[in-house]
Amino acid sequence: MSSLLAAASLTRVSDASLHDSAQKQQNQAVALLARHQPRISDSEKDIMGSVVYCIHHKEGCKWNDQLRKLKGHLNTCKYDTTPCTNKCGAQIPRVLMEDHLKYTCVERRAHCEFCALELSGGALEAHMGTCPMEPLYCENKCGMKLHRRQLSKHKATECTKRLVPCRYCSQSFLADTLQAHHTKCARAPVPCPHRCELAIVPREELDSHLKDHCASLLTPCVFKEAGCRFKGLRGSAMERHLEECSQQHLVLMCSLVTKQQHQITSLKSAISRLSLNHSGTLVWKIGDYTSKLAEARSKEGMELVSPPWYTSQFGYKLQASLFLNGNGAGEGSHISLYIKILPGEFDALLRWPFAHSVAFTLFDQSEKACNIVESFVPDPTWENFQRPSKEPDSLGFGFPRFVSHETLKKRSFLRDDTLFIRVKVDPSKIVAV
Repeated sequence: MSSLLAAASLTRVSDASLHDSAQKQQNQAVALLARHQPRISDSEKDIMGSVVYCIHHKEGCKWNDQLRKLKGHLNTCKYDTTPCTNKCGAQIPRVLMEDHLKYTCVERRAHCEFCALELSGGALEAHMGTCPMEPLYCENKCGMKLHRRQLSKHKATECTKRLVPCRYCSQSFLADTLQAHHTKCARAPVPCPHRCELAIVPREELDSHLKDHCASLLTPCVFKEAGCRFKGLRGSAMERHLEECSQQHLVLMCSLVTKQQHQITSLKSAISRLSLNHSGTLVWKIGDYTSKLAEARSKEGMELVSPPWYTSQFGYKLQASLFLNGNGAGEGSHISLYIKILPGEFDALLRWPFAHSVAFTLFDQSEKACNIVESFVPDPTWENFQRPSKEPDSLGFGFPRFVSHETLKKRSFLRDDTLFIRVKVDPSKIVAV
């Protein structure tokens, strides 16, 4: 018993000694660590305790905490970059690592989706632009989608939008429009409708063939317009007809010429009526005055007459008459000017005798004009103003001494060897002006 107590006492003593020894060693370790660890100032503690955002805040990281914890956060931040796990050498944000490994890493291994060939990333990208099994739309926009290896043959021989030369005219057309072109191609062969010897001729030459060359076509006689009704084949039959019927053709042509002459006369008459002046005023231009005056002096009684005109649309028909070397009392010294009443289309509807006032004006062609004007009111008893017969009076009524040759030289009545004379008829005036 005493021996057991002695052993227990020895054990307690030993445990206490061990505890004291361990505590002493711990204190010594803390003291040693304190001697070797640098002392941290209060300001550094403040800085390390300040709250900061993650350096990838702009990329979308929402973390914020004490600065001392930033390094530990970056070890797990999904926006921080880490080396590619395929060891391609790229630094990739953790959040993009999966896409990088799958789609962009040059060291990735993947199968071509068209031909199932397994390739590394870089080789796959190069293969994607050349894979013969990749489906592509035809470049000619025909709507077909084929494997790349089939496109060349398709564009050369099958594509409906390929250019194909016409075998007749050599112009190129889209394959799907070539057939429509053949139906109107000028050089496409077409059969002669009369099945003549040539049988087939180019479309653009068919009309010429039928008109001039087709031996199977019944053609009318060349005197058809004159009235010949013969039709026959070209060649000997037509030549025989022309020879046998020459007298008949001559008669037909004479009849046609006579008919055309009547038509020409009628047309001239219609044109003349349409071109007549219906305003009641005539402005008469007499050119080549010097030569006409010389001719008038050499030929006694030489008369110039104006174009006829009407006083209104359904009025009197008039004509002016001019003697450059004078007439009657003005012969050899004056210009004589008269007016005639011609038989008109509406004489039966008009009042007679003619009673409109008439004014003759010789224009002064200078800037400060001083025109010569002579006028009269018709005498109702004068025969010249009665309803005219089919043959009008040869002289008319007017002024034998309208203007002297000397007066013509004093001002600019004559310019560029030309005179201008106006004859104005006014139904509203009953006295001369």
